[in-house]
Amino acid sequence: MPVSLNMNMAMPSWFDIFGLAPDSQEDEAGIKQASENVNTLIEQEVRNGIPSNRIILGGFSQGGALSLYTALTTQQKLGGVVALSCWLPLRTSFPQDSINCINKDISILQCHGDRDPLVPLMFGGVTSETLKKMLNPGNINFKIYSGMMHSSCIEEMMDVKQFIDEHLPSID
Repeated sequence: MPVSLNMNMAMPSWFDIFGLAPDSQEDEAGIKQASENVNTLIEQEVRNGIPSNRIILGGFSQGGALSLYTALTTQQKLGGVVALSCWLPLRTSFPQDSINCINKDISILQCHGDRDPLVPLMFGGVTSETLKKMLNPGNINFKIYSGMMHSSCIEEMMDVKQFIDEHLPSID
């Protein structure tokens, strides 16, 4: 889809991005539609016999942002969220205090590089603090990787593997 920040050029995306400043306008309709699309995928998996609490949402950048938003707004009890180099979209539309959602006690692994030029570390920090106010703060794990830009690293992927192993144990 065309993305405003990319001079309206098409790129893989879930929703439009107008800017990267903390006060930039957000594509509310696009974010909500993308979240509905993810919810449809979750519902399909549940119909196919996968319990929703064995589904972990995850993504990088825009995909991580969408994973966080969807986990906070879905009616399905999820197994966790892996949110890499991202932010919480529409954060001002959520109550600042704790919210009563089905995923109030969800475990979240949030990872961010300290040299990210596209989604600055500050966005990750603000997201982590917001999540800790909204959800069970003991279940929010925010990891920072030294020297990592808007990318990934072996340490981050090992942390993701450990999170998945911990929150989605194999069924015997």
